[in-house]
Amino acid sequence: MNSFDETRDFVVVGCGGGSMCAGLVMRNSDKDILILEKSNLVGGTTARSGGVMWIPNNQFMHRDGIADSFEKASTYLDQVVGDFDDQPGATKARRNTYLEQAPAMVDFLVKQGVELTRVAYWPDYYDELPGGSEAGRTVVAKVFDCNELGEWANKLRPSFAPLAGPLDELLMIPNFKQSWRSKFIMLKTVLYNLGAKLRGKKPVACGAALQGRMLKAALQVGVEIRLNSPVSELIVEDGAVTGVVTQEGGKTKRVGARLGVLINAGGFSHNQAMRDRFQPGTSAKWTNTIETDTGEMIQEMIKQGAAVAQMDAFVGYQTTIPPGCEDNPVKPAMQAVTAAPHAILVDQTGVRYMNEGGSYMAYCRGMLERHKTYPAVPSWAIFDSQYITKYMFAGTMPGAKKPANWLESGYLKKADSIEQLADLLAIEPGVLSATVNRFNGFVANNHDEDFNRGARAYDRWLGDPCHQPSASLGSISQGPFYAVEVYPGDVGTYGGVVTDSDARVLDESGKVIPGLYATGISTASVMGRSYPGAGSSVGPSFVWGYVAAKHALLNANR
Repeated sequence: MNSFDETRDFVVVGCGGGSMCAGLVMRNSDKDILILEKSNLVGGTTARSGGVMWIPNNQFMHRDGIADSFEKASTYLDQVVGDFDDQPGATKARRNTYLEQAPAMVDFLVKQGVELTRVAYWPDYYDELPGGSEAGRTVVAKVFDCNELGEWANKLRPSFAPLAGPLDELLMIPNFKQSWRSKFIMLKTVLYNLGAKLRGKKPVACGAALQGRMLKAALQVGVEIRLNSPVSELIVEDGAVTGVVTQEGGKTKRVGARLGVLINAGGFSHNQAMRDRFQPGTSAKWTNTIETDTGEMIQEMIKQGAAVAQMDAFVGYQTTIPPGCEDNPVKPAMQAVTAAPHAILVDQTGVRYMNEGGSYMAYCRGMLERHKTYPAVPSWAIFDSQYITKYMFAGTMPGAKKPANWLESGYLKKADSIEQLADLLAIEPGVLSATVNRFNGFVANNHDEDFNRGARAYDRWLGDPCHQPSASLGSISQGPFYAVEVYPGDVGTYGGVVTDSDARVLDESGKVIPGLYATGISTASVMGRSYPGAGSSVGPSFVWGYVAAKHALLNANR
């Protein structure tokens, strides 16, 4: 028998999306649980993210009269994810379990006092497919005041969003130059945040709000969380995982787990060696995940016999890197840039090769696929003065005035004609000119004959609703013309250990490793290599944490 320094009913490694959800389930049955987090902050990459969960058939859809069902969502996942032998994390059985348990998980959290709602309109990323929802299936936390956390307030990982407010409204602010409603919302948001600050409040939105509310609920029911406590090893006895080895204050501790160990320790975005092995051509320099996303717990589970799959997949986040932003934790996003009117994406030969709208995962995968044949990493975003005048770009306000070092460094290319711009990009001028002219012809006819951009609701959602007749298509016709590099960045890897429908980790032969559960991006995603809608990473992290804890409790009662 192994000797332990201490023992808990359930031990969780990592404090991301599903960890505190599992904690609430355990405490609801009076079990003691310990969450071990290697960093000095709570919340994982989830806290830094948009914090939305893709939850079909949820109670908020019912509340708002949005039709959905298990059958409709199942039809949709069949279309988007499919059944492939090389994505064992996304079997039909696991997809069905997700669809059954996801709304139940949300119901459970609401009963625990976690205030959630839905985003009023955020279409599924393939809303045109059978079963797709144009209204969307995203669930989000309401704005949260960090003061409610007391002494834990400064231990919550900060949000990427500089201002707090309902996510529906925050998403409208970038169009303030085009819309009086957006202007009003921007003013309202600024005044709300100023007023909150004057009253001593600390409001946060998005992922920080979600994890803040989860942390508050977890602390209230007695979930124990230890920061600066990295786990280095799983303790295995007679083939079963019975505990972990952790570091605490420079000392090694052996912590036993009566009901099991749940791994929710993130992926391997910051581990370049693992990226080179599983995702060649990608770089840790382009990621937006937290610094502790280094993959050691995936490696430890492999050491204990766990099977891995879908390791080539990642949650794409097309990005650009202006001077001075190289080390920023969150790089400027490019999805809304090239999906907006007056902009396109081309490879290094000057050829457009995809629908710039749609899923960011498909976008970045498309870049890497194109790069196998033509140089496309990085690709070039091409846009004109209409875009610069109307829209925000890389954190700057609309207008031609951009930081001087953008032009001086060569990051932002600027020319009076498309042909001159091509020269700056080392592209054959005739090729780039033909590409832009062809796109402008599509704009004139309001139909993208090459890639059908703007045909689905999600494409239009990404664009400018004030731009008519198309929210997605706008000519690139008014100089000066601009270009910046676009990289296939990420907000997390999407492959990991293979788990079953109870979130139990499987070995290479398909057998359960007793006592070992996993969730989040430590696992091979239930969504395969696809991203059905906003929150298709955070949602599963919560759901499989919920499922794992319930299964462990079921075993305890047998």
